[in-house]
Amino acid sequence: MPKMKTKSGAKKRFKITGTGKVVYAQQGKRHGMIKRTNKQIRNLRGTRVLFKSDGENVKKYFLPNG
Repeated sequence: MPKMKTKSGAKKRFKITGTGKVVYAQQGKRHGMIKRTNKQIRNLRGTRVLFKSDGENVKKYFLPNG
């Protein structure tokens, strides 16, 4: 059997924590900051944890070795 490969798009977008949760960076902070309010920009900082069912799917299909 061939090896299971990690999806290269997923390894750039998701990380798995020590407890097995999937963490992702929030969307909406790449460009166009001038039209967003300071509150929106402030609230988009940092990372968020994916919902449990979505995280299980990401680990199963996109990050099998993660």
